[in-house]
Amino acid sequence: MQVLDFLSVSIIPILIFCIVLDGIMSKRPVFEDFTSGAKDGLQIIIEIAPTIIGLLVAIGVLRTSGTLDLIADFFSPLADFLHIPSQLIPVSLVKMFSASGANGLLFDLFKEYGTDSFIGVSASVLLSCTETLFYTISLYFMSVGIKDSRWTIPVGIVIAIISLFVSVWIANAVVGL
Repeated sequence: MQVLDFLSVSIIPILIFCIVLDGIMSKRPVFEDFTSGAKDGLQIIIEIAPTIIGLLVAIGVLRTSGTLDLIADFFSPLADFLHIPSQLIPVSLVKMFSASGANGLLFDLFKEYGTDSFIGVSASVLLSCTETLFYTISLYFMSVGIKDSRWTIPVGIVIAIISLFVSVWIANAVVGL
């Protein structure tokens, strides 16, 4: 256990040291490379900020307007048929756009059902095994100038649906319902 404690505390400093040491050994201007990368990163943030802000505003509007509840009610018969708690539908939808918005919904589920409940565990596993699909696509694709996402979004949505099923299955095994 002490080895894991040591590794968890020291792995990042060791990694940074190794990167800097490699740069020095290969006679690279390490600090100049770092500042150049930081400038590039800030430029990317400036370029994608409008998209990110738009996603966050849209999530806020959907959440406060009750649209997410309407969507959950619409898909509730299908979710019941598939033995998926309908409370997970808004969480899985929001997670595709915003992790912080999905975390807010997760905390609401924790307050209502408890952290150790089937719904709480299912939602926790769901948020742990899915990606913020549209956020990630907008971030990475815009940063390198890709205009056509081709199959990325459909495949990402299929994976999100599979993740919903898997999270319910894992929670069922953990909670034992």
